[in-house]
Amino acid sequence: MNAPLQLSRRDLLKGSGILVVAFSLAPHLEALAQGAAATKPVSLDQVDTFLAIDDKGMVTLYAGKVDLGTGVNIGLAQIVAEELDVPLANVSLVTGDTALTPDQGPTYGSQSIQSGGMQIRQAAATARNALLDQAAQRLGVAKDDLAINEGVIAPKAGGTGVAYPDLIGGKDFMLKVDPAAPTKTPADYKIVGKPIARRDVPEKLTGKFTYVHDFRVAGMLHGSVIRPPALGATLQNVDESSIKDVPGVVKLVRDGDFLGVVTETEWAAVRAARELRTTWSHSETLPEQKKLWEHVRTTKIVKDDVTSNIGDVSAALAASGNKLSASYDFAIHTHGSIGPSCAIAEFKDGKLTSWTASQATHSLRKQLAKMFSMALDDVRCIYVDGAGCYGRNGHEDAAADAALLAKAVGKPVRVQWSRADEHGWDPKGPPTLIDLRANVDASGNVTAWDSEFFIPQGAAGTVDLVAATLSDKPVDGLLSPGGIIGDSAIGYKFPNIRTACHRLETTLFRPSWIRTPGRMQNTFANECFLDEIAAAASADPLEIRVKYTDPADKRGLDLLDHLAKLSNWQKRPSPNKNISGNIVKGRGVSYVKYELVRTYVGVVVEVEVDRTVGNVRVTKVYVVHDCGQIINPKGVQAQIEGSVIQTVSRTLKEEVTFDRSMVTSLDWASYPILTFPELPEIAVELIDRPTEKPWGAGEPTAAVVPSAISNAIFDATGARIRSVPFKAAKLQPILRSISM
Repeated sequence: MNAPLQLSRRDLLKGSGILVVAFSLAPHLEALAQGAAATKPVSLDQVDTFLAIDDKGMVTLYAGKVDLGTGVNIGLAQIVAEELDVPLANVSLVTGDTALTPDQGPTYGSQSIQSGGMQIRQAAATARNALLDQAAQRLGVAKDDLAINEGVIAPKAGGTGVAYPDLIGGKDFMLKVDPAAPTKTPADYKIVGKPIARRDVPEKLTGKFTYVHDFRVAGMLHGSVIRPPALGATLQNVDESSIKDVPGVVKLVRDGDFLGVVTETEWAAVRAARELRTTWSHSETLPEQKKLWEHVRTTKIVKDDVTSNIGDVSAALAASGNKLSASYDFAIHTHGSIGPSCAIAEFKDGKLTSWTASQATHSLRKQLAKMFSMALDDVRCIYVDGAGCYGRNGHEDAAADAALLAKAVGKPVRVQWSRADEHGWDPKGPPTLIDLRANVDASGNVTAWDSEFFIPQGAAGTVDLVAATLSDKPVDGLLSPGGIIGDSAIGYKFPNIRTACHRLETTLFRPSWIRTPGRMQNTFANECFLDEIAAAASADPLEIRVKYTDPADKRGLDLLDHLAKLSNWQKRPSPNKNISGNIVKGRGVSYVKYELVRTYVGVVVEVEVDRTVGNVRVTKVYVVHDCGQIINPKGVQAQIEGSVIQTVSRTLKEEVTFDRSMVTSLDWASYPILTFPELPEIAVELIDRPTEKPWGAGEPTAAVVPSAISNAIFDATGARIRSVPFKAAKLQPILRSISM
């Protein structure tokens, strides 16, 4: 492994583009290092906010969205290179630096390309249009008679052209983004739509890549935080003499119930945190885990979000027919980032700089400013890659820890969380409970659909910082579980539909968004219950989805047709009647139009179930995906494959455990994830629609995987499992009840 990167503040500012993306250093950043950072525009309506072209024709893209391992950086670079007609190698990126990049919103919700990328595309189109105007004036040729090739504008008829550096090199555009500026037509694309490899992967494979865990700042100290042993516990006593023999201790920092130690080395920080003797109050604020769903069901409801109300559901449910009902639940999940959270903070000249892998540096900047009662302009957050995220994990909290300790000692401090810190103190994907009812008439038609979702309320756009709470500093004090009512409404054309979300006053742990928040849990219940209806009506599970998809939704029907062909779907009702032996096989299908307004995705999952012990293995997953215009098919496929793997893990294995005081699943043994030998084979078909809007690809596939697995288990065994995760201990008694 390479030695950790050592940088001064000045070196860091000059090289911020390298740190984030490892591209070439644009000379434009040299000017920023001389103090121009304070004057660089970051408002969303300015071209200079997003783009700079230097005197060699190199393009720097400033993006508020960051790459969490999704490969979005190469996609954003492709968009800019395409619109400006420059070689892709000439585009470098600076991302997630609040002093240099715009606030395009947090990197979540599959919005990086769909929203952030389209803002960047329009800025690049505006720049291209302006450069054509300048070239037309300089060359004395009509604008429509000019063409651009690799950053050189020349007459289409031939002749001398003019290069970008001669028109704009090193200067500002000083233009507002023009929403009407024409973008390139897909027929002329040379770069967008091509399967171009990511540039970060080789260094990640060889250990040369600089993650936030490898990052260093000159003069940096190390910090560890001593956590309460229970939620709600208060600090009563600290025995400082217990760490007198630990070499290199700089300072013990106590601020309310926040307790940390700053040392000269990382190992000293670990030792001091372990050996420091403390006394805390007793606290038991959590229910018994075995009574979790009783607790959820009896939690106070503060409001109802009615996400659909079509026809007269009450009357339809009361009419004659086959009445079906079921309850589904989805466990509490932790993010389980492979690399625990880490951050560095420095207070200097009254200003705070935070280096972090936060997916929302602009939001974190506001939180830190509020926490320390500072002016927003005095706080700068800089993104450095972390090892896994896909939701608000512990990076922001590590940043707050580091900032509080750095302020106390007057030097930069690095805080590296432990695995127990990560699993115990990162915010959680909240528990979800869903009740469903339906009526099916004598002809097998669904006449009523009624569902109720029990989910936390959500109001804040951020998750409270642990350090701020423990030190009694300002916080929002509002729950932020993410947009978890999404996909509670269903897209199928039933005559009577009512879907309501009961927003609960409290939840067990700090809630936050975790990949496909709400949409995964809600789609799990909806698509499983539709499978129950299909079984009750002796209908083919895929055909019932075709039957109730709006005939006007051609893209949805097209996707389902592609899915049937890709998976070689054989029409029949579930469960499979021709099953025997201890190891049985089945297949399940699931489909969604994400949030009813964007990406279409359908999956067929094949499983093997050991009926003697209840073990489930996912052997193959077929995915058909339509996210409109595809910027980089290689990147989209990687997103889909990663989403499948992570969600199979969440569905079969992952569950936060706790006692009356605290999380108890503090390591990989107590919170297991999918291993390499357990990975399924994955077949992906992408439906590219170059003339359509690009939609998100990071989340939608995850939404349909749990239900498809449950449906496949039912097909294989006749056992309906309605509780995630699908562990053997849950499935085995269901299988036994069927065989009795």
